[in-house]
Amino acid sequence: MEQFQTAYTPLLRYIIAPILPDARDREECLSDVLLRVWDSIGTFDPGKAALTTWLTHLTRNAALNRRRGNERRREGGTLDETMPDSADGPEQSLLKAEAARTLWAAVERLGRRDRELFLRKYYYYQPIAQIAAESGLTVRAVEGKLYRIRKHLQSELGDVIHG
Repeated sequence: MEQFQTAYTPLLRYIIAPILPDARDREECLSDVLLRVWDSIGTFDPGKAALTTWLTHLTRNAALNRRRGNERRREGGTLDETMPDSADGPEQSLLKAEAARTLWAAVERLGRRDRELFLRKYYYYQPIAQIAAESGLTVRAVEGKLYRIRKHLQSELGDVIHG
């Protein structure tokens, strides 16, 4: 496990950092991820994905879940029995899943560089300044490229995503 942590902790921290601004949350999330990896490494299938891909998704989801939990706590987090359940019904869930599949297919058709920019911003929640610095582009260039990518996806997908 020590070798695993030495090899992969920098990647996990890199994924967690843009999603969780609080250092304490980042450390707790990292601990949660390492525990989850330890508990579920037996479910990892190298035939389906690379280890780094599996770790990336596991880490991103853990960070997003922690962020959502923090947001609920800040909003009061108590359940009010008079409020309707905000969870989607089966039909809405199916429509969202289909829209997500359609979007992912469109993103996969983007060029490698455009796909990377899109995923870094909208999947990994990285700030534009970080993307610019790490990709050798200016902030304005990244903003312009992301704008064009969004417009391209909107024109390709039409009403599929926006309902």
